[in-house]
Amino acid sequence: MATELKELVKKGLKKPARFEVILLNDDYTTMEFVVEVLMRFFGKYSDEANKLMLKIHIEGEAVCGVYSYDVAQTKVTQVIDFSRKNEQPLMCIIREIGDV
Repeated sequence: MATELKELVKKGLKKPARFEVILLNDDYTTMEFVVEVLMRFFGKYSDEANKLMLKIHIEGEAVCGVYSYDVAQTKVTQVIDFSRKNEQPLMCIIREIGDV
């Protein structure tokens, strides 16, 4: 009976949706500020933060992390608030990851 219950529960569960948090390039935000954001809010070390910053600068955007919706939305809000407080126009968005 316990095995049947476990199988029934497994069939009804879905994996939660995952969301990418993406930083967008602009012509005004300093590269140093982008590196600081990557280290402060996404836990990146200096080398990785610099590589991501260059990717954002060259390609126009880069994925900084993948999270559940609530965590992703919180990261976006934190980054945008921090940017505005520091008079930077840096933008951060979330994008749902489709089933692959």
